[in-house]
Amino acid sequence: MADKKKQVPLRLSDKLYQEIAAWAEDDFRSVNGQIEYLLTECVKKRKKGRKEKEEDSEG
Repeated sequence: MADKKKQVPLRLSDKLYQEIAAWAEDDFRSVNGQIEYLLTECVKKRKKGRKEKEEDSEG
């Protein structure tokens, strides 16, 4: 079964939107796909940072 996706209203400045749109085009993604990709990468990085921080405090 495919993951259900939530719809989230998002307001961006025109400048930020244009930057993301250009980046999305470079990566052959839609703007929505690019935003989802970037958020996913940020969440992964945050989780990794927390894990490393916990390991440092244990050792």
